Amino acid sequence: MNRLCLPLSVLSAALSAQLYAAEPPAPFSAADLMVPSMGALPAYLYDADETQIPRRRPGHPAPERKPPEVINPDNVDPAPIDAVGEFLPVPDRWRIMESLGFDFPWYDPYNQNVWKGDKPIHGDDWFLQVIGISDTILEPRSVPTPVGAQSSQNPGAIDIFSGPDQTIFAQTFLAGIVYFKGDTVFKPPEWEYRLTLAFNYNRVDVDDVRVLEINPQRGKYRDDGFVAVQEAFVDKHLRDLTSRYDFDAVRLGIQPFSTDFRGFLFQDLQFGVRLFGNRDNNLRQYNLAWFRRVEKDTNSGLNDIEQGLRDDDTFIANYYWQDFGFLGLTSQVTLVYNRNRETDFYFDNNGFIARPASLGRETPREYSVYYFGYNVDGKINWLNITGSFYYAHGKNDALFADRETDVRAGFAALELSRDFDWIRPRLSLLWASGDSDPMDGESNGFDAIFENPIFAGADTSYWVRQNVPFVGGGGVTLAGRNSILPALRSSKELGQSNFDNPGIRLIGIGADFDLTPQQRLSFNLNHYWFDDTAVLELARNQGSIDKSIGTDFSVAWIWRPFMTQNAVIRLSGAVLDPGQGMQDLYGNNDQYYSVLGNIIFTY
Repeated sequence: MNRLCLPLSVLSAALSAQLYAAEPPAPFSAADLMVPSMGALPAYLYDADETQIPRRRPGHPAPERKPPEVINPDNVDPAPIDAVGEFLPVPDRWRIMESLGFDFPWYDPYNQNVWKGDKPIHGDDWFLQVIGISDTILEPRSVPTPVGAQSSQNPGAIDIFSGPDQTIFAQTFLAGIVYFKGDTVFKPPEWEYRLTLAFNYNRVDVDDVRVLEINPQRGKYRDDGFVAVQEAFVDKHLRDLTSRYDFDAVRLGIQPFSTDFRGFLFQDLQFGVRLFGNRDNNLRQYNLAWFRRVEKDTNSGLNDIEQGLRDDDTFIANYYWQDFGFLGLTSQVTLVYNRNRETDFYFDNNGFIARPASLGRETPREYSVYYFGYNVDGKINWLNITGSFYYAHGKNDALFADRETDVRAGFAALELSRDFDWIRPRLSLLWASGDSDPMDGESNGFDAIFENPIFAGADTSYWVRQNVPFVGGGGVTLAGRNSILPALRSSKELGQSNFDNPGIRLIGIGADFDLTPQQRLSFNLNHYWFDDTAVLELARNQGSIDKSIGTDFSVAWIWRPFMTQNAVIRLSGAVLDPGQGMQDLYGNNDQYYSVLGNIIFTY
């Protein structure tokens, strides 16, 4: 049957002639009068089954109806309702798979499981998550190791430095439980209760006595264990502001927090109160928080709640804005105030003094410092960019001068990278200001509150991962473990921030190679310089010390055998080729190494 494509005037005349003819017209199909630009005929010309209803004069019988045209003669009509059989009700939508006969064991992390929050533990919307993590570390390394002040167990080792070789083994088990209320697929939980415990065993072997403990009779190795509370908080959802679940919430207790994207200033699990939320469909987020630091265990670095809280407060306000300036780029402004009033002497579990640092005047000290920061993370077209910029300003009891000084210090870090299919090359730049005159009225060395930098190879790098001693016998470290700043602290876990330090400069290149979905290979090559060596020269009562720290080369292989984070195996190695500055400090040009084997299983 041919389809008519007529002008509107012709179509109108044809319809009028049909509708008002003397004899009832024959029925016609709507397809016969389809005009592509106007669609089907008006709805009043059809009945419920879409058969065309012709008009007729009153008193004349209705014409016979033509069956509708069959468009798809091979279709299968749906089965009648009574042919389907009886419908079986399901208890709730969470257990549909069980009603179909699927039964997954409780220990299966990949399928529906009540122990990992896939379905309610009771009621309609109370869920439970059980978390288990095993973290195993084996780490041979070498670090410049001063001989103890009183003795050495090695014959002929009455010298400044002893054997550098050390071996660390650490096993940590994390057990956590999360109990929360609410359908969290689209919105935050209404209530959340979280508790995470850590069980740690560590053993360290070294080449000489009095490296690990103040008492030389304890020998050249140390076994230690500790149980810690790493998380213990309650989270209350205060309100939803929009249908897209923009919200306000408050959290109280020991909780994780980071002031920036890469952990340059403060990243830890501390006791505090945090008010947080988002706006504009999560385009903007905010945090208002107060934290009081929990004392740390000496050898594991975990929270030691039995020791109580330190007189060290951190107040934080930050604001995130996604797509600010560029699509895919998130900007953040932050204001942090750190107030420290720890005026008592504190010794760690190994007998070494932790506060104040065994450097300079060795007297108790206080400080109040404001940090003003801008951080950025994301993409500008094809360029991946991460940056952090901080200015520190405040008051500080100087480490060397018997006076209060003005803190004025700066920090900047920038990482640029680009993705080429499975390869990502990186360029890293970092600067932290150093103090050019530790005896004047200013403290210009930048120091963080509690840093955990994910930058320039992170803890694969020798300089970032290893604590390099500066003063003999476990006193002050040049650079702390998992730190990038040469802050001259006793440790970042137990010590105080120090703004009389040499600062640092870094330039580095690296690349990540995703060889397969399971394997990644990473390379990093960094060179470090002190920003200013005046503090080092005063502390060591030594002449000119060169700024060059050295070149750090590291390589890491990461294997995820199941293409998930449930099992991660990492092997890395790093070498520090000392520059002239390290040779001036330690009297040799020996290369220092670090090898890390790390296996993590997560449930």
